[in-house]
Amino acid sequence: MTKATALFYALILIAVSINTYAQQSGNYKPEYVDAKTRSANASGSSKYSDWKLYETRLIDNMTDFVPLTKSDLNKYGSQKEYKLKATGFFRTEKVKDRWWIVDAEGYLGTNVSVNAISPGASIRNKEAFNHLFKNEDLWMKNTTQELQKMGFNSSGSWSRNDLIIKNNKTEKPFVYSLNLSFMASYGKKRGGTFVVPGHTGFLGNAIFVFDPDFEKYCDEQAQKLVAYKDDPNLFGYFTDNELPFNLKNLDGYLSIKNPQDYGYQAAKKWLTDKGIEQADITDEHRKAFLAYVGDRYFSIVSKAIKKYDANHMIIGSRFYSGEKNIPEFMKAVGKYLDIVSINYYGVWTPTKSFMAKWTEWSGKPFIITEFYTKGMDSGLPNISGAGWQVKTQEDRGKAYQNFCLGLLESKNCVGWHWFKYQDNDPEDKNAEPSNRDANKGIFDNDYKAYQALVHKMQQLNINRYKLISYFDSINHEH
Repeated sequence: MTKATALFYALILIAVSINTYAQQSGNYKPEYVDAKTRSANASGSSKYSDWKLYETRLIDNMTDFVPLTKSDLNKYGSQKEYKLKATGFFRTEKVKDRWWIVDAEGYLGTNVSVNAISPGASIRNKEAFNHLFKNEDLWMKNTTQELQKMGFNSSGSWSRNDLIIKNNKTEKPFVYSLNLSFMASYGKKRGGTFVVPGHTGFLGNAIFVFDPDFEKYCDEQAQKLVAYKDDPNLFGYFTDNELPFNLKNLDGYLSIKNPQDYGYQAAKKWLTDKGIEQADITDEHRKAFLAYVGDRYFSIVSKAIKKYDANHMIIGSRFYSGEKNIPEFMKAVGKYLDIVSINYYGVWTPTKSFMAKWTEWSGKPFIITEFYTKGMDSGLPNISGAGWQVKTQEDRGKAYQNFCLGLLESKNCVGWHWFKYQDNDPEDKNAEPSNRDANKGIFDNDYKAYQALVHKMQQLNINRYKLISYFDSINHEH
């Protein structure tokens, strides 16, 4: 090796070290976890990669951090040491250079949730449920208490909110969110939607936001929110789940080619008003049109929500595709949101500088509303779903810690939602396609918790505020 070559490789190593340090602060001895990720190929189908080792940061391997073994928090899971004005409802606020959730009592905290807290529907699930619990009320009481011990303070989408609300007449309530599914339910009523794994499908990925009846429908649906407007335990509203906002939306609307279709008419008019010929469409035009669609959708749904409930936050439609990385779109929709919700898959370690763009563009903090890993020791095939495959429940816990440590470093992240409460049961033939056969749960199909996973989750969750202080002090020094 020549001196010049040696110098070249030395500079690469230095650059890699600097980049690693910039993304993962603090002193730690990394572990390496074997994992597979799922990706789409050119034909649109997906497959898992080969096993690969991923650098993984854990609390126990952080050499200059002494973890707590228990935490002393208020009833909402917020810090008792920091209090702002109490409004009786949840909100966000930026204190110095970090975004926080301010709870109903005015204390600073984060929203750490579990999705789909609901009993399984399979025969096996029902038999186990009947053996362990006398009724749904007892199940919910036990479940929320267990999750609170693990350091979770909230439920996410697709949870039994009726039971949570009923059970919340306690000194330590469990916070909840509501997913209103404005567009998905309108589409089902209107016709023209179909099932795709994970969410509702629309022809050409063109949502019906230009239909004259959509605004009226949202207003009618939002009238139901009067029943929730005074509840201090409601975190906020999701407007939909994983709508197909993407760069090709303009092409999708134009592909309908039905002169009577409102979306097709809107796309043609937009081009005419801009003086753009269809043959001359560029990606810059596509970004501008996507921002136009996003602005129209969120202006309609936010108006409906605020008309009947001005007390609670609007936390978006759980962005899952390339829309979150398009500045024009994020700037347009940020005007209507309190928090940007993002379902974040395919990333082992969140990148602080990359996530910073979401807040820079939208002007709002973000929350990760779906992520998970699947253990191959669970006995389940683990084919369905977008999450990582790992070999053991211990590895699932390690992945959780590594992922959440990356989120805690970000000063714009106000929480995360793990997907989900209970494993899929392959015997449940009525399950949604992305939830058929995978080890996504904290609990298995017999309502038994995966203890190796829970141990790592609990350690991270109860240390989250100390970790925030730790990362902020390190990043301030540098």
